[in-house]
Amino acid sequence: MSARTAPRILCIGIPVRDLTFRVEGVPQHGGKANATHLEEICGGNALNAAIAIARLGGRAALVGPMGDVRETSSGFILERMAREGIDVGHVVRMPGLTTPVSAIMIDASGERTLVIYRDPKLWTVKLPDADALLSDCDAILVESRCAEFTIPLCAEARRRGIPVIAGVDRAMSQDDGLLTAASHVVFASAQLQETAGVADDGGALKTLARLTPAFLATTRGPSGTIWLNERGELEEMAAFPVHAVDTLGAGDVFHGAFTLGLAEGRDAREALRFAAAAAALKCTRFGGGLAAPQRVEVEELFRGG
Repeated sequence: MSARTAPRILCIGIPVRDLTFRVEGVPQHGGKANATHLEEICGGNALNAAIAIARLGGRAALVGPMGDVRETSSGFILERMAREGIDVGHVVRMPGLTTPVSAIMIDASGERTLVIYRDPKLWTVKLPDADALLSDCDAILVESRCAEFTIPLCAEARRRGIPVIAGVDRAMSQDDGLLTAASHVVFASAQLQETAGVADDGGALKTLARLTPAFLATTRGPSGTIWLNERGELEEMAAFPVHAVDTLGAGDVFHGAFTLGLAEGRDAREALRFAAAAAALKCTRFGGGLAAPQRVEVEELFRGG
């Protein structure tokens, strides 16, 4: 797929500078652990998804707030994004503020534990003009935590027939405007159940389907993906079996690949399977979103799985 014809995906979110530590086990309260490896990477839901989209052949553009032009974290992130070929021309630098920073511990099973700081003033950002953002835009992928400053843009995108995919990795309020502003909402399992108030993925999806006409799905790690089809029936898909060493960013890679799949014209089932293959491969290597796979790897697993 050439860069000229590849779908352009607008990824909206708040980038993060990640410090990752590999440990044998997460220390108990008040304890400490020696790390076997330290890596400094860039992260954040939308940013990780943008990396995945770019590596899978899409044209990714990152939109959202970042810190002051004088602080170091934003410069570090923007330099890494330039290497990936991601358009950062619409990133909004906010005077006096700090780009978020996180400390992440990855244990021997590949599971991660993290602490993150985000300046609450970042949510006061004003995005660029909708015409500038939506020109040549084939789909929008938005972090659910950014609903406060993205819903008007999402609504305008929908009015123009542009799909809006919300990646959800935290519980939402049932009256969150993004539930209805998005055309597709993809949850992580725990956050789906917490949002719906139902301790079962299928029941939670059906509960939320009464609140929104959006396509609803949830990822469940090695247990695969479950979603509601156009008839309101539950469908499931197994995960691709892999040896996971690092789950950091896997959900974001899934969201990015799913969005690109839809923008390329795949139906929901095929887009979910494409996304599952991309996320599975990411889990086999360290590095958060920077461990997102290349297109040829995903296609090989997709065809053979």
